[in-house]
Amino acid sequence: MPTKKILLDEEQIPKQWYNIVPDLPKPLPPFIDPATKEPGVGIVPRIFPKEIIGQEISTARWIDIPEEVRDVYRLWRPTPLFRALGLEKALKTPAKIYYKYEGVSPAGSHKPNTAVPQAFYNMKEGTERLTTETGAGQWGSALSFAAAMFGLKATVYMVRASYDQKPYRRMMMEAFRAQCYPSPSTQTEAGRKILAEDPDNKGSLGIAISEAVEDALVNEKEANYAIGSVFNHVLLHQTVEGLEAKKQLELVDDYPDVIYGCIGGGSSFSGLFWPFYYDKVTGKAPKNTRFVATEATACPKVTKGEYQYDHGDTARITPLVPMHTLGHDFIPAPIHAGGLRYHGIAPTISVLAAEKQMETRAYNQVEVFDAAKLFLRTEGIIPAPEPSHAIKGAIDEALRCKETGEEKTILFLLCGHGFFDMQAYDEYFNGRLQPYEYPTQKVAESMEKLHKLYPWLEDVNKKYISCEPL
Repeated sequence: MPTKKILLDEEQIPKQWYNIVPDLPKPLPPFIDPATKEPGVGIVPRIFPKEIIGQEISTARWIDIPEEVRDVYRLWRPTPLFRALGLEKALKTPAKIYYKYEGVSPAGSHKPNTAVPQAFYNMKEGTERLTTETGAGQWGSALSFAAAMFGLKATVYMVRASYDQKPYRRMMMEAFRAQCYPSPSTQTEAGRKILAEDPDNKGSLGIAISEAVEDALVNEKEANYAIGSVFNHVLLHQTVEGLEAKKQLELVDDYPDVIYGCIGGGSSFSGLFWPFYYDKVTGKAPKNTRFVATEATACPKVTKGEYQYDHGDTARITPLVPMHTLGHDFIPAPIHAGGLRYHGIAPTISVLAAEKQMETRAYNQVEVFDAAKLFLRTEGIIPAPEPSHAIKGAIDEALRCKETGEEKTILFLLCGHGFFDMQAYDEYFNGRLQPYEYPTQKVAESMEKLHKLYPWLEDVNKKYISCEPL
């Protein structure tokens, strides 16, 4: 009988992270400082520790993982790789389906993979407190845990829609001694300004980022900012997922034909597929593996957004970042996949998507929960709404194999459990879930506002990136 659960020993936790930057099909465009209209990182050196900045700009392919970080990783790593035998049987597919399960971490998701090193580097440089944003609460929970591991304080600004939907995520953060505020909040100038204009504002990741960054800047002597996705250093920390998955598949003499993962800012999916991409570009891959990102139709930054420079936050505190974007003023529908409700995406994802090194699919939350229902009833794990988008993609792929008779190997990332998402499941099972779809016209309106704000932006886009939508 096929192996259901493929495990590694603690000593097989990776000792290095993989950095994709030197292997990208074209160089990453630089950040732009809107004050100078030239390449520049703006406020970044004021809110990140030096080691993190070094990793962010590094062109080294391999970066050593500190032993202090690996020691904390041992609490849950290596994570299991499962063969989805129950799902395969239900689908009657000739395909083999594997999933890497990150829900076994203390925070219940993949997020501690980067929260732990970020907390460690900040502790080493004397930071007392970390500020951050969170959507569904997975990142906020992870950073709260990591801060506690290294004796730091943490302040989390949680998107108000999720704050209301997921009270137990807030309680989890507070259990780790973090402070959690609904965003927009009255704690910052950015939050107070938004609430004055719209007292019922449900928030967005862009707004929460503005608040967290402002907090770190105002309290610069004691606090630094930590980010849960998008930036290069975050994505490379996540490659422990893919590096472990490669070793696990070697144990059963298999290799993926296609890899699926969800994208909010892009960190969980990148962590899984980057090491396989490395095999592909260096000629080591035994197959021509496809990489497929899945996103929400309510926040379709890659499938509908434009690839150009934009701010990473609503208040425009951050530098301009080259990415597929829906516009920094984007306010998402209150879908339950809070981790996917960010207006932009990692610059590395944008380069790979623009160069057709990966594919992207968008799904609405009703069809996503249909897939989650089948998965939980065949595999026994209740998935978070975010990775349920990857489950949907993997199921569709397996059904295509059923039609064609192809015996493909499908790998996807189950980046977190859904134990704190039962309100979403309650709405789904009672028929109250809405299949939101973001209008293309809204994207055009945001882009028009952006170019009115920065009339010179078109020239910058032409100089550094192609700004045509996919």
